[in-house]
Amino acid sequence: MAQQEARTTDPQDELAARLRLLQELSGLGVRALARDAGLSSSSLSRYLSGRTVPPWPAVIALCRLVTRDPRPLRPLWEHASHPLPAPPRTSRQVPPPSPPAGAPRPPRNDLPRDVPDFTGREAQLAAVLAAVAAGRVVAVDGMAGVGKTCLAVHAAHRLAADHPDAQLYLDLRGFTEGRRPLDHDSALRTLLAALDVPSEKVPQDGGVERLAACWRAELAGRRAVLVLDNAADADQVRPLLPGAGSSVALITSRNRLLGLDDVPPVSLDVLTERESAQLLARASGDPDGPEGRLARDPEATAEVLRLCGRLPLALRLAAARLRHRPGWTVGILVERMAEGASEFDTVFDMSVRQLDRPRRRLFRLLGLLPGATFDAYVAAALADVPLRDARAMLEDLLDAHLVQQPSAGRYRLHDLVHQHARRATLEQDPPADRDRALRRVLDYYVHAAAAADTAMPFLSVSRASRVGQLPPALPRFTDKIAALIWFGTEYTNLLAAFEAADAAGADTHVCELPRFMRAYFARRCGTTMLNALFERSLAAAQRLDDPLQLAEAHSDLGFARYNAGRLADADAAYETAATLLTGAGDTLAEAELTLRRGYLAWDQGHVEEPLELFRLAGKLYADADRPMGTAHATAYEAWAMLQLGHREEAARLARTVLEAPHADPAWPPTLTARITLGVAVAHEDPDEALRHLDQALALAREDGHRHNEAWCLNCRGVALRQMSRHEEALAAHREAFALLDELFEEHWKIHFLNGYGETCRLAGLPDQALHLHREALRLARRLANRHEEALAHEGIAAVLDGTDPAAAADHRAAGRAVLPDS
Repeated sequence: MAQQEARTTDPQDELAARLRLLQELSGLGVRALARDAGLSSSSLSRYLSGRTVPPWPAVIALCRLVTRDPRPLRPLWEHASHPLPAPPRTSRQVPPPSPPAGAPRPPRNDLPRDVPDFTGREAQLAAVLAAVAAGRVVAVDGMAGVGKTCLAVHAAHRLAADHPDAQLYLDLRGFTEGRRPLDHDSALRTLLAALDVPSEKVPQDGGVERLAACWRAELAGRRAVLVLDNAADADQVRPLLPGAGSSVALITSRNRLLGLDDVPPVSLDVLTERESAQLLARASGDPDGPEGRLARDPEATAEVLRLCGRLPLALRLAAARLRHRPGWTVGILVERMAEGASEFDTVFDMSVRQLDRPRRRLFRLLGLLPGATFDAYVAAALADVPLRDARAMLEDLLDAHLVQQPSAGRYRLHDLVHQHARRATLEQDPPADRDRALRRVLDYYVHAAAAADTAMPFLSVSRASRVGQLPPALPRFTDKIAALIWFGTEYTNLLAAFEAADAAGADTHVCELPRFMRAYFARRCGTTMLNALFERSLAAAQRLDDPLQLAEAHSDLGFARYNAGRLADADAAYETAATLLTGAGDTLAEAELTLRRGYLAWDQGHVEEPLELFRLAGKLYADADRPMGTAHATAYEAWAMLQLGHREEAARLARTVLEAPHADPAWPPTLTARITLGVAVAHEDPDEALRHLDQALALAREDGHRHNEAWCLNCRGVALRQMSRHEEALAAHREAFALLDELFEEHWKIHFLNGYGETCRLAGLPDQALHLHREALRLARRLANRHEEALAHEGIAAVLDGTDPAAAADHRAAGRAVLPDS
């Protein structure tokens, strides 16, 4: 019975109940428990009440306080962090408004850990909170290492309870050596993704102004706290600030942001001598009273404070040496620090010198990483060591305060530490070693992206990566959800790796990395970025002068153009790719191009040509021993036959796809096959039709693919119309268009307007039908989609038959003239 109850309890509530048991074991109140666990009391309150899922390090900290093993809680925590999607609806239900794409998640909390030894800054903290209360935005400025981020994060944790919808952190990289400051486009898209705003809803053109407007609109309905760390200047941060609503922003910068006239500044100086001594004692774990090492040697302690320049970062690094070396006196610490050159280099060098040679090497090489955060897999590739060794090394660097751990399994370098590591590797490691290390990181990102892509097949096939060497280890992606989460976590790092590969002349990596991100872009991103990446991939392929790479680059760019509604550009790219593939002997590349040309030929209004291309693609995939590709081609042949009115043949082909043996219950070809079969048998067997359509809709929702979800809903409307269930049909169409209205890529609507218009006509809504068909006609002409243009003319003619027969005849003639095969 207990097990049955556990299965039916909400995992987030169950986790909160387990955490409350830990509190009871501790015998502490919330404030005392939060203090001892290094958490803010407001965050802990939300964890204990079940309002927010805590980060995994917070669970570990609470377990350690009561000497309990946290590992049994891990499955429950993972279940609470990523709940399973709702089961499919029954066949005769009219679907309610669709949930957000993918599994629902708790509010986003990206804030780094609030340090348990936060010291001093009472007046500055009060000023920050007062500024936020008065104007919702504040800027904290000060020199490097003075504690700006620490103060902003501490204040953000204080504000989190009053801003429960999201707690976001973004490093703008304004002063990170070796990395470009984050541009407006990347920053805004990262922030919108953090709010789980589907990227289809994010403007793909119109520049920063439209992106910023979208960001402000999303924030307006939320109570969020945002930390914009490490801003270069006012111009970089201005488009990121909230507009109307209750959300607040805390900015940090080494410069006074004079251009933000209405944003009050809070400037930080070094700590006072008393505050510095307190921080050193707390961070080193030195006991209070005369028995402590610091108290026993006040002169040496004062010298440590002087050498650290009373800077919090330097003080924490020095304290880490004392904490991990109980046999040291403060005098020994001073001797080691005195060997350095400046307050920063003194402490960094001292910390690095305590490491063995492999760890010193890893620390230096971390300065070469193109991304802002990293995990143990990246570190293993960078240093060319086994994953287990990389994890152990990172834990030692974490203990030495040379790396930070903003979340479980993720690491980052403070700007000053990154600068020190980068300077050290430039001075100590030969250029050839540095180049090999960077190439290993680029190899890792391409191979990891390929592995994630394989776990979420969207296009016809996945091809193995052809770059470099296999990394020491790759993440295991058990399903599409795990792959999507990885892509979301690594998105900015993947783009940074692409930029690094381009700058380093790693042209094969530039060709391949976007290829393995296509499936992710199809689910989470718009077409503009993918088009831009493939344009640069084509340039890289031209430099490689490899006919096969060049053919695939033209094919990939053509498919990106096609998905952006640029049919003429797609056609030109496909023609070039086909010429290059002639005689190349790569059957798989030829099959993929043939299938893509089939999609394009159909939209161009051809009839026989796309059918021939789909059949040829199926044969080529079979020759290449890629059954999934063959099934994709057959499914699209079935869809085309359905559009031509050949219902029986369409149903036969769709059943062939569904009966093909495969291990994946969400095998990608089944989506198209189920939609086709559902519409094809709607007249003869309504129950079977809706069963297939509901299964397809469940697959699309589970997959997080909004375009496919809209497609399924629209086809459900078509099937219900054929059953004369017009009200239910209209509800399905409306739900589809509610999704489409969120997409800034208007060209996607062309696939749905005519079907919706026909349902409106048969439901007795001629004015609405006429409006939809005319909108389809306008859009089809702009996109050069002759198939939908002909359907729009036919739809308009059907509406006008009873009121204006002459105009109806004109439209029918225009529709016949549009089709090239008529």
